[in-house]
Amino acid sequence: MAQQRLVQLSAQRPASTVCVLGTELALDVAGSYFAADGGVPLGRAMLYVTCVEVALEADGSRSGAPGRTLADKRLWTWGPEGHGAVLLVNCDREEPRAAGQHGEAAATRSYEDLKDMSQLVLRTRGPRAVFASHRLVLHVGYGDADKLGVFYGGPGPSVEDYKHVLGGQKLAYAVKPSRHHEENVFYVEALSFPDAAFDGLLSLHVTLLESAEKGSLETPVFTDTVVFRVAPWIMTPNTLAPAEVYVCSLADNQEFVVAVSALAQRAGCAVTVCPLLENRHDRWIQDEIEFGYVQAPHKTFPVVFDSPRDRGLKDFPVKRILGPDFGYVAREAPEGASGLDSFGNLEVSPPVTAQGKDFPLGRILVGSSFPRFGGRRMAKAVRDFLVAQRVQAPVELFSDWLAVGHVDEFLTFVPAPDRQGFRLLLASPSACYRLLKEKQEEGYGEATMFEGLKGVAKPSVNALLADEALRKFNAFAQSCISWNRDVLKRELGLAERDIVDVPQLFQGDGQAGARALFPDMVNMLVLGRHLGIPKPFGPVIRGQCYKKYPQIP
Repeated sequence: MAQQRLVQLSAQRPASTVCVLGTELALDVAGSYFAADGGVPLGRAMLYVTCVEVALEADGSRSGAPGRTLADKRLWTWGPEGHGAVLLVNCDREEPRAAGQHGEAAATRSYEDLKDMSQLVLRTRGPRAVFASHRLVLHVGYGDADKLGVFYGGPGPSVEDYKHVLGGQKLAYAVKPSRHHEENVFYVEALSFPDAAFDGLLSLHVTLLESAEKGSLETPVFTDTVVFRVAPWIMTPNTLAPAEVYVCSLADNQEFVVAVSALAQRAGCAVTVCPLLENRHDRWIQDEIEFGYVQAPHKTFPVVFDSPRDRGLKDFPVKRILGPDFGYVAREAPEGASGLDSFGNLEVSPPVTAQGKDFPLGRILVGSSFPRFGGRRMAKAVRDFLVAQRVQAPVELFSDWLAVGHVDEFLTFVPAPDRQGFRLLLASPSACYRLLKEKQEEGYGEATMFEGLKGVAKPSVNALLADEALRKFNAFAQSCISWNRDVLKRELGLAERDIVDVPQLFQGDGQAGARALFPDMVNMLVLGRHLGIPKPFGPVIRGQCYKKYPQIP
């Protein structure tokens, strides 16, 4: 519905008003000007109307540039047929600014900085005298001001002319339309990702103000509003084509670094080695960071999510990954981080359809103590952040039965050429016992595990099958994985044919939690068609390890 403005008329004196294009005027005649019999008029009222255009425009059609639209700019809807402009969070790092942070800076850094921002266009048309006698004010609500920054350079072409005009402590900016320009272009950036207390929607307004006489209070004539949504952080599944592999180098893992580098070369992706000086004896880089990206119609760039575990690799994401067009986001755990806050406990599925709903960006998977009461859970700040992004609706799985507690200890996804386009791999004690029993029946019961390794016991196939305590514990482990299997089938829309069981045994007890008995093959490195699978050191039969990885159907 168009905005409506009431104008009071008088038979004693002419009235004048400004009408903004697209609004309606309602006339208040303050009583009847006609006699009771409807005859001769009792008086005449004169109204002088000056029409102007005042409009805020953004990229509501998501074409990559601002444009006029018939859609309601105050509404924002999701999806390919949706409407509404998008803001990127300024979470990468270009050259340092002249002073302060983004929301407080005196000027933009470079044209590259402007390219990350979304344009907001203020269109004005009409007699210059109207704009000289009225004020145009661009403004933002107090609750939104700390979550965005608006920059304006006027008609000049120099990037140094772009000043921070709105956001932070700046709630309003008076715009002076140029004599020779009908468009004023502003650049807008977000400063906060959606989170528990922030739904991601931000509103900017322009208001035309008038005063009855110089020095008197101003009254609003017209307000136009544009709503932006902050682009969510989107996590990338490991079934996408790999771009770069990060690996930590320590004194005792040089063969591993060489093997990972060779695999990455075969997969055609770059390798970044984090040296001992930077990792500070922390080899678990998968537990420290997770990669994703942000996307708007005009720009896309990767963003690393830093976990609250904060061990030796704490500073690595900021010092080595954050940079131009590579963003950074982190969440803390004020209550103290647990093992479930490491990002081996954060995975995402490929695109799926489940229960009649499409998830084109997949669904995030996190481990929890559910369905068991008590126990460990991922930090509330991390869970709230993941839920607030909305586009990858998180699913809670049961991982607290594991000593470490990470979902990547019992599941992963690999690309496949058919059906869903992937397979879900699940660790399976049942499959492992079937394999061991098969080898025993073939006469290889005395074949031993862990050949070639020093300082570890080397149980035979017969010994493993005869260990009743081990079998009982793995029945427990299998029941936990089976619970997750059912959840994954339901929440990801999977059938049994989409799942591959990978032989694996666990050891431990119900108090300390489960650990892999031998290297966990599911916890692999997926680089497209190239898989870096942990060597399980299974029984060697005819020169071949028979804990081999199963063929993917």
